[in-house]
Amino acid sequence: MTKSTRGAIQLALCALFWSTGGVFVKSVNASSFFIAGFRSLTALIVFLIVLRRPPVFTVRDEQNKIDRPKTLYLWLAGILYAATMILFCMANKLTTAANTILLQYTNPIYIILFSPLLLGEKNSRWDYCTAFGVMCGIVLFFAGDLDAGNFLGNILAALSGLTFGFCTIYMRKQRTTGSENSFMIAHLVTAVAGISIGFAGGGSIPAGDWQSWIKLISCGIIQMAFATILYSRGIGKVTALSAGIITMIEPLMNPVWVMIFGNEVPGVLALAGGAIILGCILLREIVNYYRHYKKENGMETKS
Repeated sequence: MTKSTRGAIQLALCALFWSTGGVFVKSVNASSFFIAGFRSLTALIVFLIVLRRPPVFTVRDEQNKIDRPKTLYLWLAGILYAATMILFCMANKLTTAANTILLQYTNPIYIILFSPLLLGEKNSRWDYCTAFGVMCGIVLFFAGDLDAGNFLGNILAALSGLTFGFCTIYMRKQRTTGSENSFMIAHLVTAVAGISIGFAGGGSIPAGDWQSWIKLISCGIIQMAFATILYSRGIGKVTALSAGIITMIEPLMNPVWVMIFGNEVPGVLALAGGAIILGCILLREIVNYYRHYKKENGMETKS
């Protein structure tokens, strides 16, 4: 199994765990800030246990001096991911889970536009075609729900797509180790800000609502901790655009969990959109594998 294949599998599993977020957030009786904060606190505790170390807040070079550019990337990725988590929870409380996922997954647009400039990664025509096809599939997938959401919730969801796109880029700049630290910083920032604002606004879980507590803790462990650990391990093995496209499994599976646990059955358009998304991802992976095979065997041609 190649390094890129392992990364793709890790990111796919991450996306499956992420896809449970909509069901969890909507079913917890608390404000979006409190949910985001306590979810991140739970995830941070799991991170500390699994990694057996505290977060690193600076990056140092071989002379043990602070590497300012890499430290900046570390914090940018962390703050952008914190913003993504908070915006996601806020949007889920104001609009439909489908709208939130759809608008958040506009992030490949920002990756396509800015990764050549910020990462120096060249996008092929297949990358652009796949991104376009996937976006068309997502639009088709949620075509029946797009007008149902709250306007402010849709705006917040769209902003989460922007922050998630740039987060992916700055995670990619760090490869594996740095991204783990960025996630820990993001969870720390979100926990402090979310829980503080949640308590101040009276948005914590009511006394005696143990179901909400169990769901929120489960969300922190499954949807955040396990997922972000897999993401931090996989992001350094694939390109930024690949990461953005593979993790689009999340918006595909999100309605499935809603259908199972929330009694929402997707229609024909949703099924068609899902087929397009999976088809585009599979086609791109086959093309990339073939091109990698040609390169390794000296058969690469100009494309």
